[in-house]
Amino acid sequence: MEAAIREIVKALTLEEKAALTAGADAWHTVGVERLAVPAVAMNDGPHGLRKTLDGVSLSLAAHPATCFPTSSAMGSSWDTGLIEQIGQAIAGECLAGDVQILLGPGVNIKRTPLCGRNFEYYSEDPVLAGELGAAFVRGVQSRGVGTSLKHFACNNQEFERMTMSSELDERTMREIYLTAFERVVKKAAPMTVMASYNKVGGTTVTEHAGLLRHILKEEWGFEGLVVSDWGAVTDRPAAIAAGLDLEMPSPGPEASSLVVRAVKEGRLSEADLDEAVGRILRVAFNTYAARRPATTVDPDAHHALARRAAAECVVLLKNEGALLPLRPEALRSVAVIGQFAKNPKYQGGGSSLVNSTRVDVAYDELARLLDGKVDLRYADGYPSEDRVEEALLQEAAAVAAQADVAVLFVGLPESYESEGWDRHHLNLPPAHIRLIEAVCRVQPRTVVVLANGSAVAMPWVDGPEAILEGWLSGQAAGGAVADVLLGVVNPSGKLQESFPMRLEDTPAFLNYPGEEGRVRYGEGIFVGYRHYEKVKVKPLFPFGHGISYTDFAYSDLRLSKPEVTDQEKLEVAVTVKNTGDCAGKEVVQLYVRDVEARVARPVKELKAFAKVSLEPGEAREVHLTLEGRDFAYYSTERQAWCVESGEFEILVGSSSEAILQTATVMVRSTQPEPAFTAQTLLKRFQKSPVAMQVLMQAFGSTPAVIFFTDPVLAGLVQDLPVGRLVNMSRGLLTEENLQQIISAVNQSTKA
Repeated sequence: MEAAIREIVKALTLEEKAALTAGADAWHTVGVERLAVPAVAMNDGPHGLRKTLDGVSLSLAAHPATCFPTSSAMGSSWDTGLIEQIGQAIAGECLAGDVQILLGPGVNIKRTPLCGRNFEYYSEDPVLAGELGAAFVRGVQSRGVGTSLKHFACNNQEFERMTMSSELDERTMREIYLTAFERVVKKAAPMTVMASYNKVGGTTVTEHAGLLRHILKEEWGFEGLVVSDWGAVTDRPAAIAAGLDLEMPSPGPEASSLVVRAVKEGRLSEADLDEAVGRILRVAFNTYAARRPATTVDPDAHHALARRAAAECVVLLKNEGALLPLRPEALRSVAVIGQFAKNPKYQGGGSSLVNSTRVDVAYDELARLLDGKVDLRYADGYPSEDRVEEALLQEAAAVAAQADVAVLFVGLPESYESEGWDRHHLNLPPAHIRLIEAVCRVQPRTVVVLANGSAVAMPWVDGPEAILEGWLSGQAAGGAVADVLLGVVNPSGKLQESFPMRLEDTPAFLNYPGEEGRVRYGEGIFVGYRHYEKVKVKPLFPFGHGISYTDFAYSDLRLSKPEVTDQEKLEVAVTVKNTGDCAGKEVVQLYVRDVEARVARPVKELKAFAKVSLEPGEAREVHLTLEGRDFAYYSTERQAWCVESGEFEILVGSSSEAILQTATVMVRSTQPEPAFTAQTLLKRFQKSPVAMQVLMQAFGSTPAVIFFTDPVLAGLVQDLPVGRLVNMSRGLLTEENLQQIISAVNQSTKA
């Protein structure tokens, strides 16, 4: 194929090459019939196929497809195997619809819970997002359908997303905002990566050679094509030169003439254009070979998978007095309250909106499962509009007071969260809050079921005895919630993002949404739980939190070695036992803490996880693996990932707060230390016994030695560049002496 691609590139005219680097319409690439180059069809979305009815326009009207849980919901499953299965199922629907590229997954970090598109993203943590994204890509591409990893990069808000410049230091970008993309690229090789709308450091991402060419293609070895987000290109020749390969959607024929002119005028090299064309051809031929338009889809089987997946995503946040699961034999009546119980909110708005093949209604599913054994009573509770109606509140309270248990269905309506705009606050609508308060006053045995795409504030958290986070969990969400409420499924979801007490506690509060076209990432690497732990602010519910209808015990944490180098793997084993009386699943989370670091580091960071299923009384040994990168930070000084020799803690538990087993490992760095120079601070000399020995030999016979032997004076000069001693020593130290000292130090430290 590579030889054939090279021959086709040679045979293409300049005009044909230019035309290939932009869409033919809203969803197709350009084909070249005379050279048998096929067009490629690409369509939304991350949690279900959205193929428009006409196939060529940006219309939201789409063919029916299975709406699986959104990414924020799937993130709470922490189940890579399940997400891979969902990817395979969606790929089957793509094959049946003759779609070659699915536009997803999204692995952007949840920097602020206000981002209106958070429901399309997996997590606030880059390791979790990266592992889940890689699983999804593997699932989809296992059937020959390509994916488009998005939105690369630092696209963390919808507010002014087309023009906003994300301003952040390189360490923050590398450790937080690029890590998930890097993991997916290196572990799953997505066919395409989508360049985002925003700017980074003042440069539009579609024209950002540092991101697209140097990091993505050269450093990470990405071999697929880079496609623009729809309408993200402002200067196509400059974008191609920077590493963009394909502009979508079709910008019209005049845009191709601009590329031709740029090549002829020398503003764009034909070699860069040829590279872009070659990448496009590679994807076109690979996906063409995998086309299976005769593929059939079993909508019932896919719906069953969607229901199983949605149940895995549900997070039991609170369950006082073991109110859940509801036991029909102990109940006479249940009040089901809230319009979402009959008119479910199960997906977000915007380009990922799926025309679902069917929709489970929670009230109907509860009625079916209860089969007349319990009297179900219903009240709307709130109007469809975002306003409070006292009559509906009074009716709901009356219905709840007469029942044994009340189950409230509340959350965020479509006007609160969608692609295209951000939320203004973390609260539920006033009518939903008033409903919770009114019902909890008359019925202490209340369950709140939430439907939302990202974290919400809960000033009402003490009212209900149980809270279920149901997320936007797709077309089968209603059935999945019914399964969990009645104990057909034991909830096993864990939060993929921290739930704050209030908006003011969130990491980006002081910097979001930015001003005058720039948003400063002033919190740096301290995003999500990294922030809450560092500043010692307790969240409402911590990252990784989620309880079960059973209990789990952790024991016998073991490391394969007491000491490793940054070139070796460390195997970690821990035993988890189901100590309760029903089967359940537990997410084992492994965090790493650098005990003493020369740079600011989080208290701990998630580095590995596993989901394990256990029968009552069953124990299983869970194995996790750490590598050198898991102990590293990104050094802006060295422009590289660096491991600092020293002690690291291995922390294993059921959430970022609930650490149940700990161990310590010594990690030895094999990376050479940067050379000492005249600009090296004295405190670095002070921390090196070898360097201090050289300094003491040089200054031992002079009065200046007191600056190294007296603790107070040593502290006073610790931030002094060693070269300044030449000017301050009044002739005791010459420039020549200094260079001799630095040379001796470098030779001694290398030895």
